[in-house]
Amino acid sequence: QVQLVESGGGLVQTGDSLRLSCVVSGRTFSMSTMGWFRQAPGMEREFVAAIRWSGSTAAYADSVKDRFTISRDNAKNTVYLQMSSVKPEDTAVYYCALGRQRYGSAYVKVEEGYDYWGQGTQVTVSS
Repeated sequence: QVQLVESGGGLVQTGDSLRLSCVVSGRTFSMSTMGWFRQAPGMEREFVAAIRWSGSTAAYADSVKDRFTISRDNAKNTVYLQMSSVKPEDTAVYYCALGRQRYGSAYVKVEEGYDYWGQGTQVTVSS
């Protein structure tokens, strides 16, 4: 059974930093693109960042580029999202997702490119 478990969310202030983690079990993590998405209240879930199976390439939404960094540790089956200079508009539930295709690209920005999801972790940024 594949499981993705996020952690690291919480309440922070504008301008703070926060690191989210997602541990994957039950499938070969090192072969898969990993993604982060988020969903704000009343909004659709949106792409945040993704990283290639090797960690060599990453893709970002324009809204988080230069503020967020995605990384992975294949030895620990873990993907991270380092969030810096956070803004109130970053408030959302953040989900990690496991890519469908083995040895795929980092440029998987749609939900259909992922077949397993975590339960989400809440990030709230106060102004």
